[in-house]
Amino acid sequence: MEPRARSAVVGAAPIRAPKVADLVAATLRRQIVRGELAEGAILPNENELMEQFSVSRPTLREAFRVLESEGLIRVMRGSNGGARVQRPEPAVGARFTALQLQMRGATFEDVQQARMVLEPAAVRLLAERPTKKIVAALRAAVAAEEEAADRPMQNALASVRFHDTIMELAGNVTLAVLAGMLHEIVESAYTSAVDAGSPAEGRARLLRGIDTHRKVVDLIEAGDAAGAEKHWRNYLAASGRYLYSVIPAKSVVDLLQ
Repeated sequence: MEPRARSAVVGAAPIRAPKVADLVAATLRRQIVRGELAEGAILPNENELMEQFSVSRPTLREAFRVLESEGLIRVMRGSNGGARVQRPEPAVGARFTALQLQMRGATFEDVQQARMVLEPAAVRLLAERPTKKIVAALRAAVAAEEEAADRPMQNALASVRFHDTIMELAGNVTLAVLAGMLHEIVESAYTSAVDAGSPAEGRARLLRGIDTHRKVVDLIEAGDAAGAEKHWRNYLAASGRYLYSVIPAKSVVDLLQ
């Protein structure tokens, strides 16, 4: 039995060594984040890793569970199984972020206001350097929305993709990650909004959304940074007002419903 760690300072809490599984997870996490283990790579088999880290199978599997919960690996079962490196989805960070927001009483209005800070800024960045590649990618995203104009749920997904494309093309990784997490937090709320109202009203909103997206691309292509930013901010404000007609603005973010 390991002796209890003693405090080096009188009255301080005992210092405990981290678990071996956490140390193994930390080593693999570092290699993944630094790109030493590329996305899609399959980790060595369990026997090799057990020998490499001098740990037991239960300890190694506990380390895998830690990394899997963080979205850094996906463990495949069976004879051809193994642990494959993957890039964590925004939903992973969104879950933790949303729980923090919920514990602090953050509302959907709070989240929407944050999006109104992030997305117009990204639109401005695009309009300040509207390359052909950027414009083509945005045009393609709008075209996908148009192709799904008769399928509301598919159109909603294409619309979400348009928002994601803006954030990705802006070239600011921090903005893209934050915006992605905020989107994940309100995704269920927007799904409810899509389902609300009559089919005719839904169709009209859908077409207005496509027109709005097409116009912001026109403004970006023209290099009108101020106009594009203002247009997108007004659009998000209108979207928020509609969302609040379905879910009260002061509703606390809740992932546990």
